Amino acid sequence: MGFDDALNKAKGFASKNSDQTEQALDTASEKIKERTPDNVDGHVDSGVDAARDQLGLGKEDKKGGDQKKGGDQKKGR
Repeated sequence: MGFDDALNKAKGFASKNSDQTEQALDTASEKIKERTPDNVDGHVDSGVDAARDQLGLGKEDKKGGDQKKGGDQKKGR
């Protein structure tokens, strides 16, 4: 299986399970932000946005705002 096949398979899963995929991206983003310095947060957000674009998922402003707030609180820095 090549990269394009894997990407197409991921896109198919994401389109059929968009809520689960969004939750997985949000959870991964939060975990990364907990373990990295604050100056990396913007790069993490950019990466998650790029993943959403590749998977054909729309950005949800509501989730992004809540996610940012929750990630900062957990760091305790």
